[in-house]
Amino acid sequence: MTNRTAPMGTPATAIGARLRVALPVERMGTAGFTGRWAGGTAMVLGPVLMLAGALLRVRFHFFYPDQLAAYERHSTLMATAYGLFAAGSVLLWPAVAVLAARIGARSPGWGLWGGVLVVFGLFARAFHAGVDHLAFELVRSRGAAAATEAVTAGYGAFHVFAALNLAVLAGWIVLALGAWCTRVLGPVRAVALGLTAALPLGVLKGTTPMSLVALTGLCIALVPSGVRLLREAPRLGRAVALRWAALTPAAIAFMVLIGQAG
Repeated sequence: MTNRTAPMGTPATAIGARLRVALPVERMGTAGFTGRWAGGTAMVLGPVLMLAGALLRVRFHFFYPDQLAAYERHSTLMATAYGLFAAGSVLLWPAVAVLAARIGARSPGWGLWGGVLVVFGLFARAFHAGVDHLAFELVRSRGAAAATEAVTAGYGAFHVFAALNLAVLAGWIVLALGAWCTRVLGPVRAVALGLTAALPLGVLKGTTPMSLVALTGLCIALVPSGVRLLREAPRLGRAVALRWAALTPAAIAFMVLIGQAG
């Protein structure tokens, strides 16, 4: 006999069950909440995009008057360079989350402080990228001379994110020491990761030789781990892979449209 008093599933529960089947997500494990797919992809793309952006602007002097003048003459090139660098920097947070989780599984202190300091430093770089964009828009509307004058007037002014400048530098060293002490990374790749601390910070900073050394070290440290994570990730069925492949760019395009709409 059918039990008429048995609770029925709510519409939200039914929708959630269908989504879990259609778009399955890996259970949280040693890779942290980002999982192996998101974490591994970020480990590969983040450093590579930052290095590509740095290489695109390498021929221009690194200080801000020269960067603004370069944007006036080569706006598309410079916008692409700064955009790639900023996108790679933002993509680093899932990569750092994975690395910190693996370090933290063996030594919670190293994982906590290394991960927290680096992510706070990435917030500071995102702030700098916003100022860079505003300065370039001033070049577009007022010219390089006026933009340089405006940046000079405000250069060094206090802002909340200035407190994170030390985190930008020290975070990578702490994370690298944690990765080495816990054997998450070998000595060579741990040193390569620590070299990221040499990456110049601040507003409208171009590419220096140390920038290329630091970003090459970041690639050496993270890209192999990202490739390994992707190989270890659970294999997706063809139908599921096609759904994710269609949904991801569609979601990105939708967010871009919403962002442009204000």
